[in-house]
Amino acid sequence: MKILERRPSHKRAAGFTLIEIMVVVVILAILGTFAVSNIIDNPDKARVTKAQHDIRTLESALEMYKMDNFNYPSTDQGLRALVEKPTGSPEPRKWGPNPYMKGIPQDPWGNDYVYLGPEDANGGIQILSLGADGRQGGEGLNADISNKDLY
Repeated sequence: MKILERRPSHKRAAGFTLIEIMVVVVILAILGTFAVSNIIDNPDKARVTKAQHDIRTLESALEMYKMDNFNYPSTDQGLRALVEKPTGSPEPRKWGPNPYMKGIPQDPWGNDYVYLGPEDANGGIQILSLGADGRQGGEGLNADISNKDLY
């Protein structure tokens, strides 16, 4: 019995031609142009959205603090009361054993969030970012973003 040997055929090697690769590159470039233009136009909106999200997160942590301790931290105790047990008045009744947050974020412009406790916010609390300029008041991107304005 004779075993048939296969001879290598001279078929075209599998792969892409230069033209096919160029068409794909052009399509990706067009899609990339649209994506980049949308991203470049929206960083300011993204910063405002991040600040609003951070404020809601801080507000939720403060609500948990209040549920455990029956009151919010004072303005002097500040947002640090969410990370480490505060001293002073009002003394927390059931703080811990774990912190309410691992750390206090800064706003998207690199500034600290401002916290006003019940004594300074008419019985409630206020958390705010001072906006892009880092100063109270302002318009547009410089406007303050407050938990009172989010609802």
